[in-house]
Amino acid sequence: MQSISLSSDDSRQQLSDMLSWQARHTGLGLAAYFYQSNRVYQHELERLIFNSWICAGHVSQIPKAGDYFLFDIDSESIIIARDAQQQVHALLNNCRHRGSRVCTEPSGHRKSLVCPYHGWVYELDGRLKSARQMDMLSQFDQQSFGLKKAQLEIHHGLIFINCDPSAPSLASDVAAIQTPLAAHELDNCKVAAVRNYSVDANWKLAVENYLECYHCATAHRSYAKMHTIKDLEVNVAEEQAKLEARCEARTGVPGIAQLHYKVYCHSNHPGGGTECSRYALYPGFVTGSKDGQALAPLLGKLKDYDGGLADFQFGPLSFLIVYPDHGVLYRFVPRGQNLTDMTLWWLVRGEAEEGKDYELGKLTWLWEKTTQEDKTIITHNSEGVNSRFYQPGPYHPEFEYACLDFVAWYLNQMQTTAGEPHVQ
Repeated sequence: MQSISLSSDDSRQQLSDMLSWQARHTGLGLAAYFYQSNRVYQHELERLIFNSWICAGHVSQIPKAGDYFLFDIDSESIIIARDAQQQVHALLNNCRHRGSRVCTEPSGHRKSLVCPYHGWVYELDGRLKSARQMDMLSQFDQQSFGLKKAQLEIHHGLIFINCDPSAPSLASDVAAIQTPLAAHELDNCKVAAVRNYSVDANWKLAVENYLECYHCATAHRSYAKMHTIKDLEVNVAEEQAKLEARCEARTGVPGIAQLHYKVYCHSNHPGGGTECSRYALYPGFVTGSKDGQALAPLLGKLKDYDGGLADFQFGPLSFLIVYPDHGVLYRFVPRGQNLTDMTLWWLVRGEAEEGKDYELGKLTWLWEKTTQEDKTIITHNSEGVNSRFYQPGPYHPEFEYACLDFVAWYLNQMQTTAGEPHVQ
């Protein structure tokens, strides 16, 4: 889908006016302008995306020194690499000579990083190792031309990056959900599968779709028959109360049902924040499988299935669903104004063996199906908001409460006056 601008004069003033209009219409979905304007998109990249903590992957994807993979956001590329000292780095994939991509394959193993254009060689920590024949340049300072870095933090085996060097750490946000998160020992897990689903839609449509389950009963029949979150709280209060009464005894983890909600407009800093909760599956289901029965060995410290699952959020774009026997990491990143990558990782115990302890097809079945369904409905949503006849309607006060928080956060960040976005 091509970029669309509402008028030939897509100015900063128009952006300011539309932000003011949206702020006055609390409770409504975003106006078409926020999906159609390229100025808006560039502003979002500057104010929301490149200064947020985003999950790049899991440590098991780079187990050895020299292993790397690429993480792409919009047109930018970041190298996630492990060096000889077992330290992990986030290196901007632009040679410091003429800007060429240094790594061109999505993943691999390298003793060093060699630019394919003019042969400049970088260490796995980004330091410039050699610049062929640049000694002819008077006072060439090799130490000044290492690859630029993004911030990188690893929490419970999850790798997070932030392209803003002044962004506050995510550590205190993660510490707030330490008990339920640590129970699953994600740092001892491995990635059983990773799959990317590109959807021809603006990133906000994909994120908002994930944030609400108003659509689950109609669009995700398989998911809906298992997960109580698809129903109003009053209708599943009894099942939720039963779960909360038994979950600690069944799992053996005190505090596993901790409720924490400090994301979006409730976060202490705009590019961070975390959320966690535990909610019930319907009777007869112990995990997210086709028959509701066990898929893999129990994760971490969990002693038994309790008929529930954990739900986590990290920053504005990264989410994690953890059943007792596997996790599903879910991330959204824009790759263009109307192109979004929805990337999923399936996590199992590190020592679990495919074909013996789990079957990959059964493990991925539910979220493969659900994400393909999401891709279809998000595409239809994108077509609709780009219609000349589109007008935003009201959010549902319960099912879409997180969308309301997302929009409040979005407007606040877009209205920030400090600095100017890099737009024409």
